[in-house]
Amino acid sequence: MLKEETMTDFSALNSPKRILSLTKERATVSFPDSDDKVSGFAISEEHGPKPSEVYGFVGSISTVVTTGFSSRLSRLRLQEQIHQKRNSRENLDRFIPNRAAMDFDYAHYMLMGGKVGKDDSETSSPAKEAYRKQLAEIFNMNRGRILAFKNKPSTPAEGIFEEPSSVRRVKPSKPQRYIPQTSEKTLDAPGLLDDYYANLLDWGKTNVLAIALESSVYLYDASDGSTSELGNFYDEDGPVTSVSWAPDGQHIAVGLHNSDVQLWDTLANKHVRTLQGGHHSRVGALDWNNHILTSGGNDGLIINNDVRIRSHIVKTYRGHHGEVCGLKWSASGQQLASGGNDNLLFIWDKSMASLNSPTQWLHRLEDHTAAVKALAWCPYQSNLLASGGGLSDQCIKFWNTHTGACLNSVNTGSQVCSLLWNNNERELLSSHGFTDNQLTVWKYPSMVKIAELFGHTSRVLFMAKSPDGCTVASAAADETLKFWNVFGTPEVAKPAPKTNWEPFANIARIR
Repeated sequence: MLKEETMTDFSALNSPKRILSLTKERATVSFPDSDDKVSGFAISEEHGPKPSEVYGFVGSISTVVTTGFSSRLSRLRLQEQIHQKRNSRENLDRFIPNRAAMDFDYAHYMLMGGKVGKDDSETSSPAKEAYRKQLAEIFNMNRGRILAFKNKPSTPAEGIFEEPSSVRRVKPSKPQRYIPQTSEKTLDAPGLLDDYYANLLDWGKTNVLAIALESSVYLYDASDGSTSELGNFYDEDGPVTSVSWAPDGQHIAVGLHNSDVQLWDTLANKHVRTLQGGHHSRVGALDWNNHILTSGGNDGLIINNDVRIRSHIVKTYRGHHGEVCGLKWSASGQQLASGGNDNLLFIWDKSMASLNSPTQWLHRLEDHTAAVKALAWCPYQSNLLASGGGLSDQCIKFWNTHTGACLNSVNTGSQVCSLLWNNNERELLSSHGFTDNQLTVWKYPSMVKIAELFGHTSRVLFMAKSPDGCTVASAAADETLKFWNVFGTPEVAKPAPKTNWEPFANIARIR
């Protein structure tokens, strides 16, 4: 019976008045003794409970009421938060524009008056066109959309501990690298052929520069400035049309006008062997891929020669119909780029080569309108190739060699003779012919001119980069060889921290 009487609706116990009235009523409740057989309870002053029992019962009731009140309050707060989220949420359909976020004045201008300005832009003067663009920028009229489908994000309020936007410090930009405008050193190169299709300059791994002058090859040691003659080739064999250092920095390949390729040991100053039977005319381009020497000739053939074996011809690439004047292997040794006098650029893949059948190219690129001699693989992106065109082309083009897509083309205004990438910065160096005969440093990929280096009086036919990647040597038809500190100074390697030697250091420890 007590249990039924105390089942009170606690949802109605939310007001303090109700709690007090209940307390007063419960003060007169009398509980029967355990021996009493009356199955009920009576309200009487004589048989009332003890004061401690009354206080305990009232405390329990107050606790239950307080708990119900707090749960009710938390439930109301949660409902209020959900209501606020629903109000702040943009319940917009993506196909129904939001009128509150639209600028009707701008929309009316674009629909009615904007078209008139576009139609008259062809007949307006450049000054009026510049004024119109500046006016559009000032009044924020360069927006492309008229309809709005969502509200603009609210501007974040400045935090308590943040500096105001007016006094925030601008993050300092990287200072522009200084590039000397004059060459560090100039050497005479009498007898240097004025031949765009030859390749007469190369810088080896041991810091020795090789340059071909008529029928001789001279070696210049950049470490101490000493000069020596490698050998004098007979008039019936010469002149020398190409030179290329082997990866070991000791041996050098020399292409001759009579279609032969000779290998020399520079330390012993000795002729090692002659590669014959591949080409039928002069060899104007050479490049190494480990022990494979690739040669390109005036006959349009590209031949891979394995210098370790007697039958040196291992692969032949056929595709060019004119003289091959540019050859470059990628850093991975998987792709070969070749440019020719037929205005064609080929990308060959090593995996597609076959000894028994004519090799098929990976890409045949016909975008250039003049001979393609200048080739350079990007050092930090393996599938990026830069190529330069001759006098009637004057363009530097960038290629994705995986897809064959032309990524960009820049008209330089003059003949592009040679290209070199900077190993430390995203920069490209190009050498040019008439009219300025300059070297130009470009920022990649924006292709903004960083610097132009003048000093040669005739077209700069050949360029070579030092082993540290900082100094560039340029040889021009004015029979001079110049050295430029164009790519900065080499970084000094930090010494490795010293470690204390311990016995049995190679044995794994348990702890």
